[in-house]
Amino acid sequence: MGTSTRRSRRLMALAAVAALATGLLAGCSKDSDNGSSNDSGGDAKGKTTLTIGTFGVFGYKQAGLYDEYMKLHPDINIKENVTTRTDVYWPKVLTRLQAGSGTDDIQAIEVGNITEAVQTQGSKFVDLGKDVDKSQWLDWKNAQATTKDGKLIGLGTDIGPMAICYRKDLFQKAGLPTDRTQLASMWKGDWAKYVDVGKQYMKKAPKGTKFVDSASSVYNAALGGASERYYDKGSDKVIWDTSDGVKKAWNVAMTVATSNMSAKLKQFDKPWDQGYANATFATVACPAWMIGYIEQKSGDSGKGNWDVAAAPTASNWGGSFLGVPTAGKHQKEAIALAKWLTAPEQQAKVFAKQASFPSTPSAYSSLKPAADTTAYFSNAPITQIFADSAKTIPSQYFGIKDQPINTAITDVGILQVEQKGKTPDQGWKAAENEIKDVLGQ
Repeated sequence: MGTSTRRSRRLMALAAVAALATGLLAGCSKDSDNGSSNDSGGDAKGKTTLTIGTFGVFGYKQAGLYDEYMKLHPDINIKENVTTRTDVYWPKVLTRLQAGSGTDDIQAIEVGNITEAVQTQGSKFVDLGKDVDKSQWLDWKNAQATTKDGKLIGLGTDIGPMAICYRKDLFQKAGLPTDRTQLASMWKGDWAKYVDVGKQYMKKAPKGTKFVDSASSVYNAALGGASERYYDKGSDKVIWDTSDGVKKAWNVAMTVATSNMSAKLKQFDKPWDQGYANATFATVACPAWMIGYIEQKSGDSGKGNWDVAAAPTASNWGGSFLGVPTAGKHQKEAIALAKWLTAPEQQAKVFAKQASFPSTPSAYSSLKPAADTTAYFSNAPITQIFADSAKTIPSQYFGIKDQPINTAITDVGILQVEQKGKTPDQGWKAAENEIKDVLGQ
């Protein structure tokens, strides 16, 4: 999910985006790297059963990839274990990694958890860099899953390049341009310009509608394009309170939160879903994996009314990896499956099913979204828009507590201002207090 959705794809709240999770199964004992064993994890027919832990909806089952792989490998049986809650998934993964048993043969890792996995659990994962051509993936995607000594612990699945999804019908009623190219030029280069368009929209906004779903949405989108987040890459020091990227994203979010342009909804909560169905907001910052979510939640009434334009800046929200724990008994088979699932051809198939955007650039020229999806979004060149963003997203460094820090800012700080009428200073202070608890200060 990326995610995902992910989508739920990733079923995430902007803050929870990063840690949705997977059901874990199958106790295994530690084995040597690249080793495998058929004396456990088999079924009555003598097949080797591989378990893969995922979170949200990765799309492998939905795109028929498991069935396809099992036809190609009749001696393999695949079982996917899925959990959607952050507080269930990642802690279980950590516990089982540290115990050296109980992990799945393949373990998905969300981008919000990848730094913790790299820094504290690197020895618990097989070095996949020895088995793949790393040039298949975006450099910044590989970098996120690489340890200091060069070990690649995860193969990239999707990423979350950003666009702006908008309702043409509402824009027209508000007297604004509806052409995606013209709109993209109006806010190009600065999320503050996007907010300025929101101010124009609100002057003649159709009754009962707002420009954007939430201030947190804008915050996360803006931060996703910053080169500096919550940690300093060189020292790994927490710098959330001095980060230029955080400050700029916070300021633009505060403009939204203290204005009348936000529907004040918390993403992935039921009222947010209803907002889609009732067309109560005109725009949403949408990573690729959210395309399917919008189509689902807006329903038939949204078909042809939604369109997609380039975001103000290249930005990423979401994305995941597949890792192979060293505790698994079937490492050879698990590595082969992880390589196959994350290969460009398979990533393209998942994109066709649910618009989860590949982290493998060679797939971009062949990507074809479903015909229904293309029609739903007014025949927008979805592939081109997301591909252009993906190629220029800055490499971001995620710290160990990156995700809970983000949650503190969006679900505590920003919501205090947006929903409870607190001042920006009060919201920042509330986030600061929450972050101190997260960091044990």
